[in-house]
Amino acid sequence: MKLGEALVKEALITRQQLEQALKRQIQFGGRIGTNIVELRFLEEQELAKFLSKFFKSPAVSINMINSVPEDVINSVNVDVVNKYKILPFKKDRNRLHTAMLDPKDIKEIDDLRFITGYEIIPHVITELMLVYALEKYYGIKRDVRYISLSDRFNPEIKVEESSIEKIKFSFTEVKETEEIAAILINESYKIAKRVALFSIKGGNIIGWKSRGIDIENFTMQEKEPSVLFDVIRTKNNYRGPVLKIKCNEPLIEILSGTPQDTLILPIILRDKVVGLLYVDNGPASVLNANVGFLSMLASMAAIAFEIMILKKRILDLSFPL
Repeated sequence: MKLGEALVKEALITRQQLEQALKRQIQFGGRIGTNIVELRFLEEQELAKFLSKFFKSPAVSINMINSVPEDVINSVNVDVVNKYKILPFKKDRNRLHTAMLDPKDIKEIDDLRFITGYEIIPHVITELMLVYALEKYYGIKRDVRYISLSDRFNPEIKVEESSIEKIKFSFTEVKETEEIAAILINESYKIAKRVALFSIKGGNIIGWKSRGIDIENFTMQEKEPSVLFDVIRTKNNYRGPVLKIKCNEPLIEILSGTPQDTLILPIILRDKVVGLLYVDNGPASVLNANVGFLSMLASMAAIAFEIMILKKRILDLSFPL
C-alpha cells in the first residue's frame, strides 16, 4: 500500500486532502509526505511517527539531526551521502545508524554496507528533515522547490524575548489603525526582504502598506479564486510558491514574478479575515523567516484592532443626563 493511501486508511488525512497533495506533488515534486506537511494537513512530527509505523523502523527526531557528532559526519563521503540521500547520525562500534527515506531498501543498505565498511542500522527520516540535515552538515544545497527549513528544525533560530516584549508594548500603545499596520510591516521587514499588508473591504482585497514592493494600486475581488482567496477561505497560513495561473495574475504583476517561497498569514477579527500579511525574499530566494514569530505578530495585530474597536465603542456611548 502506498503511503498516501495508508494515511487515508488510518484517518490521518482525508481522501480529498490526499488528492490535493497529489496534484501539488505533480506540480512541484517532492515526496507525498512533504506535500502533505507543506499543505498543513499533518505536522512534521506526526508524519515521522507514522513513517516509523509504516516502515516498521525507528524514526529520527529533530533533536537527533541537530546534534550529530563530527566524526559520524566524516565517516561517510559527501558524494555517497548525496547519491543515496542518507544521513549517518550515530556510530556504535562497527555499526552506523543511518537515516533513510526508505529504510526497507535492501539493495541500498547492502551497497552502503560495502562502501562504508559498517553494519548499517536503518532509521526512517522525513524528506524535509533530510534536506535540512544534508545542507547543515554536508553543504548540499536544497533545491529552490523546498521552502526554508531552518526555522522549522533549528532551535537556535528564535526572536529575543526582550524584543517580543517591546513589540507587545508597542501594540498596546497604538491610537489608530495606521500605527498597528506600521508596527506589523516594520517588524516583519526585519526578517524578510518584501512585506505587504492587504485590507479586505467591500468584497475587495486592497493593498494597504508595504516595504520592498509597491502595492499602492493593488485591488482584486475577495472571492476571485487565488492564493490570497485560499487564505481568506481557510483562515490558515499559506507557505509555498505563487502559482503561475490566471487568478494569481494581479498578484504576480506586483511581485514581478512567481516566488517559490512565500508566506501569507490571515489577520482574523471576530472569526473574520480582515487583512492579509504577505512576506517573501524575492522571486528567486527562499524565505529564511521565523514563521512562528510572524504568526504571533499577526495575532497581536488582530488583538490591537479589536481593542481599538472596543475603545471607540466606549467613547461613542452616550447616556441621557
